[in-house]
Amino acid sequence: MKLVVQEWERVLVYEDGRFETVLDPGRHRLRAWRRRTVRVVVRPRLVVVPLQEVLTGDGLAVKVSLMATVRVVDPRTWFEAVDGPDAFLHAALQVALREAVARRTLDELLADRTVVPDELLAAVAPAAAEVGLAAERIALRDVVVPAELRRAAAEVVTARAQGLAALERARSEVAATRALANAARLLDGQPGLLQLRTLQAVEAGGATVVLSADPAGTAAARATS
Repeated sequence: MKLVVQEWERVLVYEDGRFETVLDPGRHRLRAWRRRTVRVVVRPRLVVVPLQEVLTGDGLAVKVSLMATVRVVDPRTWFEAVDGPDAFLHAALQVALREAVARRTLDELLADRTVVPDELLAAVAPAAAEVGLAAERIALRDVVVPAELRRAAAEVVTARAQGLAALERARSEVAATRALANAARLLDGQPGLLQLRTLQAVEAGGATVVLSADPAGTAAARATS
């Protein structure tokens, strides 16, 4: 029997139900009688764990999903160790994800999105090796926070923005009041400045200026638009 093994696969050969050899990429010739062959794809593939509802360390329920890049590193173990090696790895990923999330509060989980995958990779590696697999990369795909928490976070941001705006208005009012107080003190000390300001208003135009004299002989002015 002629057999061609592609670069991305390995072929297991069994004789009378017993493992005989692994065929590497290339052309092979072997006797077909009493032999069985199994092709195993060894190129990387994606394993996706869909959204899982998990409790964080502070008791909040969040939904988290992840994806992992895995490949077969031991074709014989992958075929012989368990029935359904991919399902075995999928379950190990779920358990590792739940444990990693349970060790963190929600704020820590959101802050550690780049750290959690490294923990998952280390936690899943032994289970993957048991079934002839290697997890090469794991990434958190989605972290879905409950709607009520999203609304609460939005309210906090809004309240913070409103507080900053109120503080800025208060600062402006204090600055304006301080400027008026300084002007009043200046006018009290130098009454002639009021007359000078009146003349400036007359020159600028756009206002009606009424000049009058009080009984003490001090000139007073009132500008009206």
